[in-house]
Amino acid sequence: MAFVVKVPVNVSISSQCKFGGFSGNIIRKSGFENGRRSFVSAVMSSSPAPNVQNLSIKSKDVGLPVMVNSCMGKMGKAVIEAAANAGLHIVPVSFGAQEECGQLVQVGDKEIQVHGPLEREDILASVYDEYPELIVVDYTVPTAVNDNAELYCKIGVPFVIGTTGGDRDKLRKTVEDSKNYAVISPQMGKQVVAFLAAMEIMAEQFPGAFSGYSLQVMESHQANKKDASGTAKAVISCFQKLGVDFDMDQIQLIRDPELQVEMVGVPKEHVSGHAFHMYHLTSPDQTVSFEFQHNVCGRSIYAEGTVDAVLFLAKKVQSKATKQIYNMIDVLREGNM
Repeated sequence: MAFVVKVPVNVSISSQCKFGGFSGNIIRKSGFENGRRSFVSAVMSSSPAPNVQNLSIKSKDVGLPVMVNSCMGKMGKAVIEAAANAGLHIVPVSFGAQEECGQLVQVGDKEIQVHGPLEREDILASVYDEYPELIVVDYTVPTAVNDNAELYCKIGVPFVIGTTGGDRDKLRKTVEDSKNYAVISPQMGKQVVAFLAAMEIMAEQFPGAFSGYSLQVMESHQANKKDASGTAKAVISCFQKLGVDFDMDQIQLIRDPELQVEMVGVPKEHVSGHAFHMYHLTSPDQTVSFEFQHNVCGRSIYAEGTVDAVLFLAKKVQSKATKQIYNMIDVLREGNM
């Protein structure tokens, strides 16, 4: 099954600003700003997703069954909307925090029952028995990554996990030892993943190309994202292979909404959901500089990528593929999006 998504891309002009020692850019809504170092930046922002209550859920006999955990979170809701629009069947069960236990989330003509940590194993086993083609989507919290993965692998249900954090080596080992199927990626935005792939190719083919250059990194996300971006860390690791000396704790994390609007250039309506990244390289003699930037407004780019990952994984499970752990690069290479 192929799911084709279209993400509107707005191209706007950026002009230079400085804050916290970082030479960044304010995103202008319109007009051209003349400047010595101004450049064009592609800002990926998707149209608002339809209201959850207006979605039409198909029966389990028609759509692939998907269980979205942390369905009360903004990312979980975005995935539900994208999955329902793609014709997938949303299983009316979800796992959440203990304080969310017993709550109901309305999706189209169905209610999703939220269950707490204490009853997860029995419920997941029951759901998997009812829906043998089930795929679980996990957008919970970093502290729950490893426990959740162990549960999915114990039951044997394939899963797509976009949650960042946790012990990633332990996560992979858990999946490998169980011989379960999974797509594991801290970045589900396909276009951003393609950029990461290009960076990895450059790092592999031209190691040391930026030796001696200094690097400044700024990333801005909504205030409730406490950890550093996994995408930023992946890009930085590429720069390190290219010869740049940089420690991960040097990343400038911007979480203050006022600073995000006034200095980073985040549109006010997207302060609660965005990902703005800037990477600034400077030569040892300060005469040459490079800037890489990717700005995402909203969550639909990740939700749509997650649906592609679900469909991709279902295909691998059905074909009994020998490879069992995948990432979004594998999804991109498959090409059925």
